[in-house]
Amino acid sequence: MIPPDEDADFVAAMEAVLEVYQRPEDARFAVVAMDERPVQLLKDIRSPVPPKPGRIARIDYEYKRIGVVSAFLFTNPLQGWRRVSVRQRRTAIDWAEEVKYLLEKVYPDVERVTLVCDNLNTHKLTSLYKAFPAEEALGLSSRLELVYTPKHGSWLNIAEIELSVFSRQGLNRRIPDLETLRSEAEAWQKHRNPNAGRVDWRFTTQDARIKLKRLYPNTQC
Repeated sequence: MIPPDEDADFVAAMEAVLEVYQRPEDARFAVVAMDERPVQLLKDIRSPVPPKPGRIARIDYEYKRIGVVSAFLFTNPLQGWRRVSVRQRRTAIDWAEEVKYLLEKVYPDVERVTLVCDNLNTHKLTSLYKAFPAEEALGLSSRLELVYTPKHGSWLNIAEIELSVFSRQGLNRRIPDLETLRSEAEAWQKHRNPNAGRVDWRFTTQDARIKLKRLYPNTQC
């Protein structure tokens, strides 16, 4: 539910995101969406009983909490590419280092990367200045365009869809440590990238102006 006084903010942010998704593919530019989520590490107290003919595997209900880490997911919906990075934390420094990897390792030759993300306090250009010297931070920020999904509008982030798929397919069991989780993430993206294809995003600005007309302050949209 969106409060009435936030309608205009929601509409403006939504249309900015939809405009990005409708841009034609261009080798000089890249469109990437990112999202992140905490992952709780859990260790079995008793060893699971493996399956046998006629009997399913059995897992004891008791487990030990090891800690919480963070999974960062980046995806290019036009290219059908995904990358999951698992880190101990989700600080401004962690986000900045992920962005640097994206710009310098994944897209070193493009003029600009447009990054769609939510408005978390770490998802700011200032995070680059916290992580790197000013000259390096300026060089990175000059190649980065941040486009934020609106409050109450996380469904507009394609990365959230991919992160949900990763959660169902890669996190559907107890994972006891960071290295195992990183191995799961690596295996998942290696399988999904060549097999899942591109995202067929069909919700356009014109669709929004019809289906969500009630949110527009000027109803003659």
